[in-house]
Amino acid sequence: MRYFLFLVLLSITIGCKKSAETEVQVGKQITAQKRVPQLKEGRYNVAFLIMDGTYNTELTAPYDIFQHTIFREGIKQMNVFTVANTDQAIRTFEGLRILPDFNYLKDSLPKIDILIIPSAEHHLDTDLEDKKLIDFVKKVNREAQFITSHCDGAFVLAKAGVLQDRVSTTFPSDIDLMRETFPNLDIRKNVLFVHDAKYITSAGGAKSFEAALYLCEYLYGKEIAQQLADGLVIDWDLAKVPHLVVKP
Repeated sequence: MRYFLFLVLLSITIGCKKSAETEVQVGKQITAQKRVPQLKEGRYNVAFLIMDGTYNTELTAPYDIFQHTIFREGIKQMNVFTVANTDQAIRTFEGLRILPDFNYLKDSLPKIDILIIPSAEHHLDTDLEDKKLIDFVKKVNREAQFITSHCDGAFVLAKAGVLQDRVSTTFPSDIDLMRETFPNLDIRKNVLFVHDAKYITSAGGAKSFEAALYLCEYLYGKEIAQQLADGLVIDWDLAKVPHLVVKP
């Protein structure tokens, strides 16, 4: 009897070990075989530029708005996806781990119609010294129809030189710093977002919803924007949102 129990316990132990090894192998396969999103033709390709330290709200607010366009009929919907400088998961400032859809350093990227730059922890310092990051923004800028930033994402646009001769804004408490850092730029206070040419810069935070809804209203009209807002239980009335439209 004791011998029989010993064999049972030995069998369970070996089985658990093999199971653990299998899980590790499966985990490695998932990491190595990154799932490339299926982008449907006839839609806007909307890329979210993410990195370690990206802030949740500036990412998820516009992501929610744009992704929900797929539930609206009769419009040019949006393919939403993320791009980063790595194949590995990035960790947001608040701790979420996100596996990027594309690595802009090595992957063949689809044409990007709309580039979204959420704020990140180091957009005021080290990210501005990342030449490959800044060059990527410059490259996308040449073909993109719209580029939007949220909070301190405007610093990245400014560093890339695309806000020259444009009006912009950023996170309220960082406006003075942005003016000091880029003294030749026209940076406005007391607005939640600014639309100048193809650039939309936003104060960020929860107000990132407003900038995203504005772009949808600009592209699709008031009725669609209202439907998107209602679907996310957001009070939306552009006339009540402090904003500035310069050269749409």
